[in-house]
Amino acid sequence: MAIQDSPEAWRVTATATPFTGKKTSMRTDEVVMPDGSTATRDYQVHPGSVAVLALDEEDRVLVLRQYRHPVRHKLWEIPAGLLDVPGENPLSAVQRELYEEAHVKAEDWRVLTDVYTTPGGCDEAVRIFLARDLSEAEGERFEVSEEEADMELARVPVAELVHGALAGDLHNNCLVVGVLALAAARAGEGLDALRPADAPWPARPFEA
Repeated sequence: MAIQDSPEAWRVTATATPFTGKKTSMRTDEVVMPDGSTATRDYQVHPGSVAVLALDEEDRVLVLRQYRHPVRHKLWEIPAGLLDVPGENPLSAVQRELYEEAHVKAEDWRVLTDVYTTPGGCDEAVRIFLARDLSEAEGERFEVSEEEADMELARVPVAELVHGALAGDLHNNCLVVGVLALAAARAGEGLDALRPADAPWPARPFEA
């Protein structure tokens, strides 16, 4: 049997949206269980996200340190952002995020992995890209605000990030998943065997 997730939708008899925020909302569904009973499920409705593990010629990853209020931590992260426009091409979105957050561009793009960040309580899907052949972006730097105004930027060796993830020193989902996926890809078929940057993404279909 192939180990592969499969789409499935249990019947919903009622739904409500008790809260709508700027980017996300909360939904309450009454879901029919296998025995015929119904159960209430509350979850966050999310537009989806993209993230990029940008790898330079010295085998360092471009990382950002940013305050995250819900967890009361400053976390080391990789550049990431929301899919603000329905049907937006994720590659275009992640290239924009790399430019805005780090003023960097890349020539080689691959899909590193796709994940649901919190499937028990949120429908957020994230596509994590691998970017190589980095260089400074042209033009003026993007003007940042709020938490991003306090961001720190660094380039950290892959081995150090892998150690930090396994030691419990790094906690950002995309960073941890990204660096461990990178290590796994290198130990397996190699980075050139990764999916192309425009590979289909059923969780968030997009226009070419």
